[in-house]
Amino acid sequence: MTLAAPQTTQIVSQSSALVVPVILSGGSGTRLWPVSRESFPKQFWPLTSERSLIQETAGRAMGEGFAPPIVVCNEAHRFVVAEQMRLMGQSEARIILEPVGRNSAPAIAAAALLVAETTPDAVLWMLAADHAITNTEALGGALQSAVAAARAGRIVTFGMHPTGPETGYGYIEQGAALPGLPGVCALSAFVEKPDAAKAAEMVASGTHLWNSGMFVFTAATLIAELERHAPDVLAAVRAAVSGRQQDLDFIRLAVEPFKACPNISLDYAVAERTDRACVVPANIGWTDVGSWSALWDLGAKDAAGNVLVGDVLMEGATNCYGRSDGIMTAVVGLTDAVVVVTEDAVLAMHRDCAQDVKKVVDQLRRRGRSEATQHNRVYRPWGFYESLIQGDRFQVKRIVVTQGHKLSLQKHFHRAEHWVVVAGSALVTRDAETVLLRENESIYLPLGCVHRLENPGRIPLTLIEVQSGSYLGEDDIVRYEDTYGRN
Repeated sequence: MTLAAPQTTQIVSQSSALVVPVILSGGSGTRLWPVSRESFPKQFWPLTSERSLIQETAGRAMGEGFAPPIVVCNEAHRFVVAEQMRLMGQSEARIILEPVGRNSAPAIAAAALLVAETTPDAVLWMLAADHAITNTEALGGALQSAVAAARAGRIVTFGMHPTGPETGYGYIEQGAALPGLPGVCALSAFVEKPDAAKAAEMVASGTHLWNSGMFVFTAATLIAELERHAPDVLAAVRAAVSGRQQDLDFIRLAVEPFKACPNISLDYAVAERTDRACVVPANIGWTDVGSWSALWDLGAKDAAGNVLVGDVLMEGATNCYGRSDGIMTAVVGLTDAVVVVTEDAVLAMHRDCAQDVKKVVDQLRRRGRSEATQHNRVYRPWGFYESLIQGDRFQVKRIVVTQGHKLSLQKHFHRAEHWVVVAGSALVTRDAETVLLRENESIYLPLGCVHRLENPGRIPLTLIEVQSGSYLGEDDIVRYEDTYGRN
């Protein structure tokens, strides 16, 4: 499938300095379960277009006026982020790995400290990896206003003109226009997520905006305001950045200082306390893609108001959202419903209950169900695997290895394996021998043998793995050598 060119944001640089996009990719998106889970959250899925949300975000911050992005993510997602940046032509992206999640203030502080080592006056544009924006032309104008205010020493946020009394967003009370800064207003107050009555009242007032969570500031300004209002955050992150290590293409923050950092958002740490805050009111078609009802709002609808994604059939249904990532799914006679089908879970609910999906995930966690956090398909730096059949003392998996990649040199104590190549070619190490397998050829790996799988070809390698033994857990692996530093 050929993808359309990404919609980039056009800004006019007022100096030789480039705007540095900082993409925060730490969320798990539980309200979009069962598609979004901790192992592969919503920002990596193509939910609003043929590209993933993080790719769309990177695409909006490319081209003239922009430096390569900085992406802040956790260690588990590092190879997925790197691959998705590569697919967007952002091979020079800097990827910062958080040892633990500590919310947005520590994440953006790490990026600011890193940038300030060489260009403290650089303007940073803080973006969430999982938001959608449909009007990039209007975004460009808003960003120009924000950059000008940031270069004047301001902490700038974007306020979205509300289209309804949304209770899932925080709000910003807009003040008077700021002299000398066209399109920029004073920020009177931040308002927590309201109940329905309060939300309706604020929307009717005409002075309240949705809080988008996007910020613009210079690295020096943010660091100075962190020093004033959240010195404990700054001190911990500064130690973590100072003790960082380079790991392949990743910047790995020092573990202990970052773990000691308070868990706090940038709103609470700085934006609600500083006297430098201001807001750019905007109408850019923004949504945080925080629920299935939001995806119904964004989706292309048929004559009955239904949004269909994947192999879905609607009969007598109206204003429904249907998505299937696998089997054929039929929705009959329902109104305002959401039906989402994955390989291992089904969600069916009324659209008005979109904010309650998180409660289902909480129930699954309490019951120790893997569906709360893990997909059947598990991504690895070399490709992915998925379980097809599992029984007593045996399991069948499909393994796909990207061209040019290889698994670790390893052995198992409790299982033997049989590999059958169904597409591509496989270079297999088995103890002292090396064997090249092609389609419809197979090899047996007895329990305890040291083995490795590599794709030497130009197309993805697909094979079927049959495991047999007394224990089939993924932790029964002894790695002797690994290209990706997982020894």
